[in-house]
Amino acid sequence: MLVSPSGPTRPERVARGVELLTGWGLRPVLAPNAYARQGYLAGADELRAADLNTAFADPEVRGVICTRGGYGAQRIVDAIDMAAVRRDPKVVAGFSDITALQFALWRGARLAGVHGPGAAWRDERTPLRSAESLHAALTTTEPVTVAAVAEEETFGVRVPGQATGPLLGGNLCLVAASLGTPDMPDLTGAVLLVEDVQEPPYKVDRMLTQLRRARALEGLAGVAVGQFTGCADGWSVGVADVLSERLGDLGVPVLGGLPVGHGPGQLTVPVGTEAVLDAEAGTLTVAPAVR
Repeated sequence: MLVSPSGPTRPERVARGVELLTGWGLRPVLAPNAYARQGYLAGADELRAADLNTAFADPEVRGVICTRGGYGAQRIVDAIDMAAVRRDPKVVAGFSDITALQFALWRGARLAGVHGPGAAWRDERTPLRSAESLHAALTTTEPVTVAAVAEEETFGVRVPGQATGPLLGGNLCLVAASLGTPDMPDLTGAVLLVEDVQEPPYKVDRMLTQLRRARALEGLAGVAVGQFTGCADGWSVGVADVLSERLGDLGVPVLGGLPVGHGPGQLTVPVGTEAVLDAEAGTLTVAPAVR
C-alpha cells in the first residue's frame, strides 16, 4: 500500500512509481488519502494516521511504501496502532521525514524498515541502479552491501576500523528532532546512519553538537555517513569538514561517501537490522529487513 504520512505528493510521480512496482510483480494499491493535501501536509493528521493503520491492519498488505518525505510524520506516530504492527509485521520503506516513522516503529514494535526512495519516483534522481537497489531490499533476503563512492562529497569523512551493530538512524534532522521523545533509540552498540539535504554546514554542526551534548552518541559502535546534498553555503568550511570534526573524535569507525540519502543515484539500505561497517574496505553491509 502506498501511503503519504508526511508531505503532499504529485500524482504523476506516483504513477511512475506504480509502473515500476507493477513491473516487479507487486500489486501497489493507493491508500484512500494518499493524494490529500492540507498546506505542507498530505491531509489532516487523522487522515494520514488512518491510512497507516489501514495498511498495518490489512492482511493482504505485505509492505508499506511511503510516497515521499517532507514533513508531518512526527505529528501522527503516537496514533499508530502498534498492536496491529506487532501482530502482522510488514516492511515500511521511505526516507527523509520517514525516519520519524521508522524510529516510532522500532520503538513500538522493533520493526525493521527500509531507507530508500519513495513511490513518488523521479528517474532523473533515482536511475536504474536506484530502482534495482530498492527492488532487492524489498523482495530478497540477501544482505545489502553499499560501497563508498569517491564522487560523493562526504567520501573523505573516514575513521579506520570495523564496527558491528544494528543500523539505526537516517535523516540527521529527524534524528536530532527525536531527542527527548520516546522514539529516540538508545544508540549504544549501534551503527548510526546520517544523511541530509539543504542544510548548511553550521546547521549540521548544530545538530551533531546537540546529539553530542545530549550524550546520544556515547557508546556508538560506528557511524555510516550518507549523502549531504546541497549543503554548501558561503563560508569556507564545507559540510565534510564539519562531519569530520564532529564525528572524528568519537573513538569509533566512521565511513563517509555512501550513496544513501537525497542525492543522485540514491541506494537503499535496511534499518533496524545488523550491520557491518568496514571503514578500511569502504563498505556497509546490512542484514535484510524482509524474510
